Amino acid sequence: MQSRLVRWIMMLALLGVATLAVAQDPFGQQGDFLPPDQAFKPTLVQDGDAVEIDWQIEPGYYLYRHSFSAQVGERALPLEIPDGETIEDEYFGRSEIYRHALSMTTQPGEADTLTLHWQGCADAGLCYPPQQRTFELESVAGASGSDTTDARKTDISADVPNTSSTTPSSVVPSPTSQPQPQAAAEMAEDQQLAAQLAGGNWVWTLTVFFGLGLLLTFTPCVLPMIPILSSLIVGQRRDGENRRAAGFVLSLAYALPMAATYAILGVAAAMAGANLQMLFQNAWFIGIFSVLFVVLALAMFGVFELELPRALRQRLDAGLSKQRGGRFKGVAVMGVLSALLVGPCMTAPLAGALLFIAETGNPWLGGAALLALGLGMGAPLVLIGSVGSQLLPKPGAWMTRVKTLFGFVLLGMAIWFIARILADAIVLGLWGALGLGAAISLVAMTRGIDPRGNDSNINRSGGVSPPVATAGAAIIGLWSALILIGAAGGAHDPWRPLSVYVPSGAEATSEDTRGSEPIAFDDVKDLATLERRVQATANSGQMTLVEFTADWCISCEVIEREVFSDPSVKNAIQGVQRLSIDVTDYDTEDQAIMQRFGIVGPPTLMWFGPGGQEQRGARIIGELDAEAFLDRYAQARRSAIESEESSS
Repeated sequence: MQSRLVRWIMMLALLGVATLAVAQDPFGQQGDFLPPDQAFKPTLVQDGDAVEIDWQIEPGYYLYRHSFSAQVGERALPLEIPDGETIEDEYFGRSEIYRHALSMTTQPGEADTLTLHWQGCADAGLCYPPQQRTFELESVAGASGSDTTDARKTDISADVPNTSSTTPSSVVPSPTSQPQPQAAAEMAEDQQLAAQLAGGNWVWTLTVFFGLGLLLTFTPCVLPMIPILSSLIVGQRRDGENRRAAGFVLSLAYALPMAATYAILGVAAAMAGANLQMLFQNAWFIGIFSVLFVVLALAMFGVFELELPRALRQRLDAGLSKQRGGRFKGVAVMGVLSALLVGPCMTAPLAGALLFIAETGNPWLGGAALLALGLGMGAPLVLIGSVGSQLLPKPGAWMTRVKTLFGFVLLGMAIWFIARILADAIVLGLWGALGLGAAISLVAMTRGIDPRGNDSNINRSGGVSPPVATAGAAIIGLWSALILIGAAGGAHDPWRPLSVYVPSGAEATSEDTRGSEPIAFDDVKDLATLERRVQATANSGQMTLVEFTADWCISCEVIEREVFSDPSVKNAIQGVQRLSIDVTDYDTEDQAIMQRFGIVGPPTLMWFGPGGQEQRGARIIGELDAEAFLDRYAQARRSAIESEESSS
């Protein structure tokens, strides 16, 4: 709703200027994770009393040293394992991992079977649940190291039917235990980009980030840089200089520090390895940056001047007077500040990219990737500053009009940010007030009045025909007034703002989904309780829906309001066992259960079939509407039926 309003206001305010393109998900191609038996391929070679276990690990995947164990019956076996690569793991702390290949040995003695336990992860952010597999030693005796047929025939569900009583594997997502023909096509949004990045090399990764930066340039987050850069070029350019060369050098001095700032953020994300999604969902984070956008908008309107501290400005001025290149310092500082100001405006692909960097834990890759992203964002700015600098007019009224326009864009971004933690009616009222202010400003410009209150000779309507500008302002003002009236009555739909005042008829008799109570969930505190509840419905034909939520998760509140309060959703899942796991505290138990299922963060919804297996292809990550939720529910039911038929 809010993104449509932003585009609507901008189209009418610009009166014919091209609509701002918002990059929602430029990398919409679907990624895919390998099932564990393909990501990690063990081969057993028996040599007398000893058994050598050779692992083939696919690129982009790794195994944990601490997860390995072997046993014969109930007897644990010692394993001789070489040293691995040490990493700082988000959940396990300092850990040893293995990539590409690994060989270990053990001596099972006289035994018919050998059971192995292990756990691995993908660099793209997916951690598989602990795996186990039982091998018949007689079948591998004398086999070559390249023959994995027997090993791959042994399946936990076939060879160890009683392990569900001792391990929780029966409720752990197991990509190998069920067919998932649609899993690749319906992965979660944050995993799609991460999977693609992890599957490629450095060149591919950097190319993707550079392209992502190009797309981000055309979002409202980055567009305010254009008037900033334009004013810098006009203000710093000297008489007698080649305009194109001066514009190129100045814009480069602006763009490179901006890119370097993003590189530092990438290194920090890689070294922190933290769950960045939790920060982006925090109400304090959203509120602070909403206020920041308002402050920047006020600066655009001329309420105050946004400038460097006096002491720093004096140093820069001293540098300007001493050397010709000194003026570039001020431009470089503005590039860094611009990166910091627009950086918090994270679109979905950028959040997924930062998540990928945090999961890899590679500072070099993190820095290089976000440096490429910054260069991608800076490339159009350099192009505008060099080629476009010849077309830029001299300082004058046009800068006031552009700054006023971007002031309204920044206010729109503030509303877009804060909308996730405010009531819909309040948000609608804010949009109405913004539109009314834009209409008044447009009328002022058509009359040659500086909306900032200064006495100036601004061209009437800024180059747009006064009748057209007046008509546009009238449309914006009228619609905004209707929105304000509707918001006062509790409306939430900008296209039907007065529907709340209809006393009868279809509008009054239809149930407002936002006003109904969300369907109830049973709270689950730990993994053992979850296993018990899921297993209690096994073989009963009842499915289980498990949600991961948190108090600081704004998207969780959106799902509760938009999905779980919808009558069609409530009717559809009335017979489904509904369990809720609150990870607000993110304590040891929360981390353990999230690690067990490879949960990145809330909101995450998982479907378990009647047999106790998760329908991984139907997992939901992030926000969605009621219709999409019901589609995933139907997919989960189909997958559960196919799984039952294949196992029978």
